[in-house]
Amino acid sequence: MTQPRVKICGLRQANDAVFAAQAGADAIGLVFYPPSPRAVDIATAAEIACALPPFVSCVGLFVDATAAEIDHILSQVPLSLLQFHGEESAQFCDQFQLPWIKAVRMRPNINLHQQRQCYSRAQGLLLDAYKAGVPGGTGDQFDWHRIPEDIAADVVLAGGIDVQNVQLAIEQVNPWAIDVSGGVESHKGVKDHAKIAAFMRQAKPYLSYLPSQLSNHIEIKGTSSD
Repeated sequence: MTQPRVKICGLRQANDAVFAAQAGADAIGLVFYPPSPRAVDIATAAEIACALPPFVSCVGLFVDATAAEIDHILSQVPLSLLQFHGEESAQFCDQFQLPWIKAVRMRPNINLHQQRQCYSRAQGLLLDAYKAGVPGGTGDQFDWHRIPEDIAADVVLAGGIDVQNVQLAIEQVNPWAIDVSGGVESHKGVKDHAKIAAFMRQAKPYLSYLPSQLSNHIEIKGTSSD
């Protein structure tokens, strides 16, 4: 069983993003989808991206945005990777000169081998629960037994994961990465530092050292604590 990477998505404040990184997150996600309660404006997104420490990926989430809209964001926000949650074609996703992943909602009878072949240039498939008319972020969990073992190395597992079930998710699916958003929030769109730290301890048990003072003093680059 591999040690999964962890992405904490839906960040809207720089101090939350820095805390997530200090707590052991490998990536943070910024939502560029205006209908979402976790959507972030470009100026705030740029502040968050620039506040991150080295080697923490900054992922931009898009839902059927135009190429022009994405290019405009990329001109101002230093994203590391793109995450597509709509009906984007592989050709569309591949045009931005950045690595990308494709979200796949687990509709009944979906063929994940076929999806992997269709999006063969993606760095992975993000698997999320299916709910008609909703592109993701429902907080619902799907049946993990539907994931074939031979594609686990390409899977970012999402959907209804929290501190209570993340260890089971890792043991059962053995995904390359875990994506969490609502599972570390006090309420929708507001991240909870205690929940982030608890989640990371469960997802990466070697992080049991996490000091409680993490939440007491977080210095954002370019600012002073004085």
